[in-house]
Amino acid sequence: MCPEPVEGHRTDQPSAEDAALARIVRREAGLIVAQLQRRLGNFDIAEEAVQEAIVIALRTWRRDGIPVNPGGWLSLAARRRAIDLLRKRSREVPLADEWDADPTTSAMAAQRSGDERLPMLFGCCHPALSVEARLALTLRAVVGMTTQQIASAFLVPEATMAQRLVRAKRKITTAGIPFTIPAAADLAPRLDDVLTVIYLSYNAGYLEPSASGRELSDDAIWLAELVTRAMPDQAEAWGLLALLTFLSSRTQSRFDDQGRLVLLEDQDRDRWDEVAISRADGYLSTAAALGQPGRFQLQAAIAGCHANAKSWDETDWLQILTLYDLLLRFDSSPVIRLNHAIALNHLRGPEAALAEVDQVAARLSGYHLLHATRAQLLTALGDHAAARAANERALALTHNPAEQYLLRSRLMNGGE
Repeated sequence: MCPEPVEGHRTDQPSAEDAALARIVRREAGLIVAQLQRRLGNFDIAEEAVQEAIVIALRTWRRDGIPVNPGGWLSLAARRRAIDLLRKRSREVPLADEWDADPTTSAMAAQRSGDERLPMLFGCCHPALSVEARLALTLRAVVGMTTQQIASAFLVPEATMAQRLVRAKRKITTAGIPFTIPAAADLAPRLDDVLTVIYLSYNAGYLEPSASGRELSDDAIWLAELVTRAMPDQAEAWGLLALLTFLSSRTQSRFDDQGRLVLLEDQDRDRWDEVAISRADGYLSTAAALGQPGRFQLQAAIAGCHANAKSWDETDWLQILTLYDLLLRFDSSPVIRLNHAIALNHLRGPEAALAEVDQVAARLSGYHLLHATRAQLLTALGDHAAARAANERALALTHNPAEQYLLRSRLMNGGE
């Protein structure tokens, strides 16, 4: 688990029409890619055809309004684009031209969601692909985001993201990556890959203040719900859904009226979404009842400790530290150890915490939250010069505007 993601300020609210379009694309695009891929046996053409259909839909629907059967409209447009692409790339036109012209209805799509989107998701998250490629492919093929939207969310040029997608799709072809749900014996590690991609996409959106960042976080929660509905016997799927729901429950309290970041200890807990917290508690209870402990469940339990504390002073740091001790058995990465040190600070003080932070400093030298954490601990120990240097290093390493504003404020107030 990464330290609590810094949430960006969201001021650019999408129009009601665009929000409706986003929901429709999210619901239908992955299904249509899966259907085309199954029919053609060509993921590249299927995915590109759907992306082009989405671009056409966004332009047309904004002008003419949303059609009565948006799923069918997208399906038919994607089929036509696939035929055009096949004409250019192969001699499979007779097969394509014989396709039934009747569009797939939303009802039919809903019936097939369990056995079509999940194989696509597992294929896009295959371990043969880099983590960056998995993220990009999942967001394009399963969620339906455009290359421009994904590039914006990850703060890279559109051309860079386009090249990343091309390389990823080429890898799928050359490596013969299947779009299938793994057999039971192989499911656990492959499911962990899928859940990790969903969590990383949530964090990427969480850290980005633009509308695309907000949409990315929303889409990650939607993907977590999709996996959980399809695999209700998988405890870690419930654990991830609980974690993301706990984190999203604090959305309204993260910034003040001027758009400045409000740290967890200073947030107005009356603005937290109690319904979401209750829902997340239920998800976590469901996970626990399955008797399959894992890292996402433990991370969710930690988030639940924060969400259910009535005040910062009432935070159960002993419980949180105990949960981190358990989490280290599943994930001993330096980032988890950094989080463990942050909890340790609240029980045993900054000296013990700093000693633990310094043990992972070399492995996290390029991670801005390591230096920001060191700065806070050094400040507590009275070493203000070292704290200032650590904050300056953290500032140099982050590109997130909210984090930059906070770090600059600390430096302006003496570097602490």
